[in-house]
Amino acid sequence: MRVDYLSGAIAHRLKYGGGRLQALGRALGMKGKQEFHVVDATAGLGRDAFIMASLGAQVTLIERSETMQNLLQEGLEQCRQAGGEYAEIAGRMTLLCGDAKDLLPQLAPEVIYVDPMHPPRKSSALVKLPLRQVRDIVGADEDSAELMQVALASARRRTVLKWPLKGKPLEGIRKPSHQILGKSTRYDVFLSPVQTAAEKP
Repeated sequence: MRVDYLSGAIAHRLKYGGGRLQALGRALGMKGKQEFHVVDATAGLGRDAFIMASLGAQVTLIERSETMQNLLQEGLEQCRQAGGEYAEIAGRMTLLCGDAKDLLPQLAPEVIYVDPMHPPRKSSALVKLPLRQVRDIVGADEDSAELMQVALASARRRTVLKWPLKGKPLEGIRKPSHQILGKSTRYDVFLSPVQTAAEKP
């Protein structure tokens, strides 16, 4: 298992993903060429964080698994050595090692992105191998609801939860301001109380 941003699905999405108008960019509230800072509270393989950075965002990745931290460091170093666009994207990514529940209140970022391990599927379709490997390493993220509570209290503009399209809402979490639906996943967007009407979708 390794983190590879130079080939495969991530490289394809970098080239054909649709820029800031794709679902992820819209969920984060990315508009025009404005500068943007996002904290990815559950970095994992860093794929979404890489796409965010490719859209021009400054991205802080938080990962508490030492194994995943090492894989992410290797993937980012590979990008730096590749040079060009990949090095520029990696330059906008900063990896922090620790528990997001402890770090988010200190960072108080504009936008927080949360993509915890999703509940096991009830259908017979298997989750793709890399995600099954990540689950084996990081576990089930049983504190997802607690993390969301911290994120909602820490984000200055919005919190975005990536969740299965038909997944039940996390227990104890308020209703999202709006949702952006994909083929198999959705983005639950929680605008912060101070969010102005002009910034709403």
